[in-house]
Amino acid sequence: MEFDLSAQPEIVQQAAEYSLIVWELAKSWALSPAAWSQFALLIVAYLLAVLVARRLRGMLTRVLTPPTGSETMLSQTRRTLLLGLPLLLPLLAYGFTAIGESVVRSLFDSGAVIAFGKRLFLFLAVRTLVREIISDPLLKLLGRYVLLPVAALYAVGLLDPLAAKMNEMTVTLGNISFSVMALVRGVIAGGILFWLGGWSTRQTSQFIEAQEEMRPSLRQLTAKTIEFAIFTVAFLLLLNIMGINLSALAVIGGAVGVGLGFGLQKIASNFISGVILLIEGQATVGDYVELDGGEAGQIVKMTARAAILETFDGRWIVVPNEDFITTRVVNYSDSGSANRYEAPFSVSYDTDINRVPPIIEAAVATHPDVLDAPYPPDCELRGFGDSGIDFAVEFWVNGLDDGPNKYTSDVLFLIWNALKDNGIEIPYPHRVVEFKGDLPQVSE
Repeated sequence: MEFDLSAQPEIVQQAAEYSLIVWELAKSWALSPAAWSQFALLIVAYLLAVLVARRLRGMLTRVLTPPTGSETMLSQTRRTLLLGLPLLLPLLAYGFTAIGESVVRSLFDSGAVIAFGKRLFLFLAVRTLVREIISDPLLKLLGRYVLLPVAALYAVGLLDPLAAKMNEMTVTLGNISFSVMALVRGVIAGGILFWLGGWSTRQTSQFIEAQEEMRPSLRQLTAKTIEFAIFTVAFLLLLNIMGINLSALAVIGGAVGVGLGFGLQKIASNFISGVILLIEGQATVGDYVELDGGEAGQIVKMTARAAILETFDGRWIVVPNEDFITTRVVNYSDSGSANRYEAPFSVSYDTDINRVPPIIEAAVATHPDVLDAPYPPDCELRGFGDSGIDFAVEFWVNGLDDGPNKYTSDVLFLIWNALKDNGIEIPYPHRVVEFKGDLPQVSE
């Protein structure tokens, strides 16, 4: 039966043409003994794959399962391989079908049916990979909307014609020209490359952070340098995959240079200041700093543009890196240096003040966070007050007397208990009132 489709749109005519090709192909397969033998080989290959996968799955599960609680690199690799076990069946079917295809082609000089079955098993492997194994949101999105359609087109034999058509379509941006196929390759390769870049950056950062013998600032600088290098290489590889001539980037480089000269001066200044901070190590993550502008807090993160301070009341302050270079910065905890604090107190005038220093110094020294170096606790006489004799004890600790640390409070408790235990009175304010003349009479 023939239909006149000359008046129909071109897409309808092409669809009808492809339908006729598929119909003729299916009819030739149905009437060909070679096609039936290939169908039989496909079934045998699949059943053999089911049998072998069932045997191998249990064995591989026992071999690859790491000990409970183990977090070594080998254990993590074994867990990753365990996630790929669902691919065992379609990949085995693909492999057995490929062997059958070589046999069929040597016997019948034809293997279209079994080649289609092989591509179908590959599509099932890709579908299993996307649906059951990939968990990263970006990769899952690329797999669902790019990889699966590509695998489906390959399975039905339409990938090569479509790729040829897309290679003919070009996109031009200024003096940069590339095909639609290059753009598709760039999307796929870009997603994979930048995911691999992010993963390798995280692994490298964890490894560098574990090197405790390195200065914190040097660890930060090394991690940032490696991150920049990884993504630069990924970007250059992506341009190469897309077929873009790298010399065309000269125009973009010139535009970036002009932007740095005008609108991006602050960004460039903050970036360079951040590099200087990381190299010199004057302020790094974990330090408690105070700037001239009044900003104070612990540095919890240093980025290419700014440092993030966290105050003890939970607020975050974003401070541009340039402020650390151009203004005065007080660092209370650089390189783990100790800080000195003092706790004031008073005793009664009836006290033998020569007994007070050794009693208080011994009591304060019992605090687990009070240091003996650079100086042990030192109790000093500060003056003679209206209600008592004023003392203060100076002590050194690693850390700040704020937030989770309450050093002065703890020391005052120790002073109170030590004075009570030794019978030393702590005075309270009082006044003596003197009346001149007769006292006022109270009438009854």
